[in-house]
Amino acid sequence: MKYLYGIDVGGTTVKLGLFSEDGKLMEKWEIPTRKEENGKNILTDIAASVKDNIAAHNISKEDLAGAGVGVPGAVLEFTKVNECVNLGWGSVNVGKELSAMLDCPVKVINDANAAALGELWTGAAADYSNAVMVTLGTGVGGGIIVDGKIIDGSRGYGGEIGHMTVDPADDRVCNCGKTGCLELYASATGIVYETKKALKETSEATALKDMEDITAKDIFDLAKEGDAFAMEQVDHLGQKLALAFGNIALMVDPEVFVIGGGVSRAGQILLDAIKKYYSTYTFGKVQDGKFVIATLGNDAGIFGAASLVLS
Repeated sequence: MKYLYGIDVGGTTVKLGLFSEDGKLMEKWEIPTRKEENGKNILTDIAASVKDNIAAHNISKEDLAGAGVGVPGAVLEFTKVNECVNLGWGSVNVGKELSAMLDCPVKVINDANAAALGELWTGAAADYSNAVMVTLGTGVGGGIIVDGKIIDGSRGYGGEIGHMTVDPADDRVCNCGKTGCLELYASATGIVYETKKALKETSEATALKDMEDITAKDIFDLAKEGDAFAMEQVDHLGQKLALAFGNIALMVDPEVFVIGGGVSRAGQILLDAIKKYYSTYTFGKVQDGKFVIATLGNDAGIFGAASLVLS
């Protein structure tokens, strides 16, 4: 049996997983992401942790198929990271450096693309070869898969769904430097921002007015309970997501949209809000789009990174 390692590098922790080649997660663990000194320790820390695990399981060089790594940035040729601001990295050939440390093949990919591949390998999109993954969390990420392959583009920026323009009239500036981005409305922080803005402008009765620290979960929970104002906010969110998804669908015609990230825990109410508007922004058979909630949770990144080794 061959073994694979899946590694998901985040700004706070690095998640690692040991997998069998049939997609079974055998063990997972985390180490801190040491970002000081421009993240110079991150790759050596990862290598040391993986080597410890190899020794603990007595895995021979012949049985180690390789490792895949997901990073929060654009990746070229499955190895080079041009810039990773969250980690303090400039230009780093992650694949080459880590491969030399571990003495095995290493492939690298954007973290959102890794999550998409994870859901395609053993998660919510396992029955499909054309899928779009959208993660709604602190930000909005995404990955587009066509015929089983990630569309990452000529510079590694393919699938930046969170930075699609969904409101050109809004002059609020996103973290990316442009305005009108989906992330400003559909991230957890964006949902709360839009709701608080609407609260200031409404005389409508809502339990949200009695809350000091509103969260996206609060908004969805009240909407499920029938709070009319909260339901309106979910409706607005569904419209923005449907606009983005409709545009994507008319470019790549996926079989399924997989929605992950913390916001996806809202479940069916979120899917229903998207479906309500989706046909408005599509036509023909594309209007039959399928929407599902991701199933791998925070492990999607390590699953997808590991699956890279097999591709």
